[in-house]
Amino acid sequence: MRAITVTEPGSSDKLELSTVPTPEPGPGEVQVKMQAAGVNRGDVLQRQGHYPPPAGITDIMGMEALGVISALGEGVTGHAIGEQTLALLGGGGYGEYFVVPQGQLITLPEGIDPLVAAGLVEVAATVVSNFDRVKLGEGQTVLIHGGAGGIGTFAIQYAKAIGARVLVTAGSAHKLEYCRELGADEAFDYHEDWQSAVMVTTRDRGVDVILDIIGAKYLEMNVESLAADGRMVIIGMQKGVRGTLNIGELLNRRGTITATSLRGRPLAQKERICRRVEEVVWPLVSSGQIAPGKQTRIPLAEAARAHDLLESGDNIGKIILVNSQ
Repeated sequence: MRAITVTEPGSSDKLELSTVPTPEPGPGEVQVKMQAAGVNRGDVLQRQGHYPPPAGITDIMGMEALGVISALGEGVTGHAIGEQTLALLGGGGYGEYFVVPQGQLITLPEGIDPLVAAGLVEVAATVVSNFDRVKLGEGQTVLIHGGAGGIGTFAIQYAKAIGARVLVTAGSAHKLEYCRELGADEAFDYHEDWQSAVMVTTRDRGVDVILDIIGAKYLEMNVESLAADGRMVIIGMQKGVRGTLNIGELLNRRGTITATSLRGRPLAQKERICRRVEEVVWPLVSSGQIAPGKQTRIPLAEAARAHDLLESGDNIGKIILVNSQ
């Protein structure tokens, strides 16, 4: 089969369209012929050599995909060859075929273009699992960094759907306006003093929850932006992995800092998250309460262009790779 491989860690020019063995499903797994695969920051980090796949997982990138089941492993029940499905993956989405544990298959949301849904799996799983973790609820205020990105655009809408007040940061007037169109109550340019703006708009109370993709650079400012009993969940490291923390500030707020990664979770946890997406998130998508964000579709063979676009910071919404074979 054809797949995107990495010749050596580095820039996007290290990506190649190669011929590799077609993976076969083991017990409890299914083989899927890929139709589309989402492009995520984790893929870029893996290409750069900073985010290796978990033990036993293919080194082909791709953590979410859409496809048609082409073979069933021993013991698989409830699925059939020819069934179109979504999948949450540890890797493999950038290939014409991938294998996945049957528990990580996800039904398509009703009334949504399957290609559109292909770009929703990772963001839906990330958002619902992390907001569950920090117990975001109705009437609370959440600050979402990177509001115009794939995760941000979904998180804005999900938070609004459950009754939260939403503040976001983004990097341009165009992106800030897009966030407001999606439902953000306040949007701040991260090139400016966003922390002071957060405290002004919350009347010095701070926010109940922060969803952070930035990492070290924002650590102290995030803590200072928390309300009493506030919770922050770090899901990205775009601006560094080592920061300083004033423990006194955290203590005074009775604050909580947690960090998660979806890819390396145990199978049972991933299965629970997949069911949570089906039960809680997809009805909001099908009803229109969450509208899929903007999407850029790029052929599988041009994965390097997709990575360049993601890294440029110019993209709004989600990028997916489409397999036309």
